[in-house]
Amino acid sequence: MENSNIDKQQLLDRLSRNTQEGVEKSVVTSPGSRAAAWAVKIKSLSSYNVYNVCAVVLGEAGSVPVEIGSQMQAVNLAESFLQAGQLSAGTYAVMFRVGGKNVFYVQV
Repeated sequence: MENSNIDKQQLLDRLSRNTQEGVEKSVVTSPGSRAAAWAVKIKSLSSYNVYNVCAVVLGEAGSVPVEIGSQMQAVNLAESFLQAGQLSAGTYAVMFRVGGKNVFYVQV
């Protein structure tokens, strides 16, 4: 087991590159492994920085996105967790699924 961990660390060391900003690490993922993300439309404020959102499908350039599925809640990380959110309904964002929560980042 210890040998396996040493081999993995050596592999990661080989995948890293030294840049002017510091050490850059590569991330290796298995096929199908990815960050889940969707385009969403803000429907309303739920409470604090939590919003009711709906996923949308983006069409051709110049077309209006079409809402799909049911509403869900997502947290705007750009806003205070202690005050009411200020985003307007109809705002579009990219939502990610992180640690069991839906999050997006849109500054007001």
